[in-house]
Amino acid sequence: MQLTDTMLLSDLHCEEKHDFESLFDRHWRTVYGILYRLTGNREEAEDLAQEVFVRLYRNPPIPRDQLSLGPWLYRVATNLGYNALRKGAREARRQERVQQLADAEEAAGLRAVGPEDASLAEEERRTVRAALAQLSEREQACLVLRHSGLSYAEVAAAVGVRAGSVGTLLARAEERFRRVYLGLQGGQNGLH
Repeated sequence: MQLTDTMLLSDLHCEEKHDFESLFDRHWRTVYGILYRLTGNREEAEDLAQEVFVRLYRNPPIPRDQLSLGPWLYRVATNLGYNALRKGAREARRQERVQQLADAEEAAGLRAVGPEDASLAEEERRTVRAALAQLSEREQACLVLRHSGLSYAEVAAAVGVRAGSVGTLLARAEERFRRVYLGLQGGQNGLH
């Protein structure tokens, strides 16, 4: 007889920690897969998946009749993944802009960025961040995930929508970002 998640959780609450290994073996692949799709980074996905199981070990959900642990683990994984994306998106945007500046410098034959160019680039970064901050979390996630190279199917899995909806969501998010960004640029241009 195979033990259900509910049975294993009951034992886990009764300090039967050896059942944790069974839960881990049963759900690791799916939790890791969700996080890998969200982050696109194997090491980060593995670290986050371990964090999901640390949370399970330290504070398991209360077992209920016919409880499947999967949805609880997948929600924890998704939340941790979104938190990592928010942190990573800021860093990725910064690195992307630095790389774009370096590429532009190389193409123009320049070796160093002058103070004026650095100031303009920083102003651009602030405007992009401010525009993204005005979008919904789902719009931000769609834009960041897609522009990070994820497929529509991967974006759909990460955001929790049908794959057929991703194109529409992206188009709306890009249009809203464009309007907010241009509005912010107009406001800044009026100040100078």
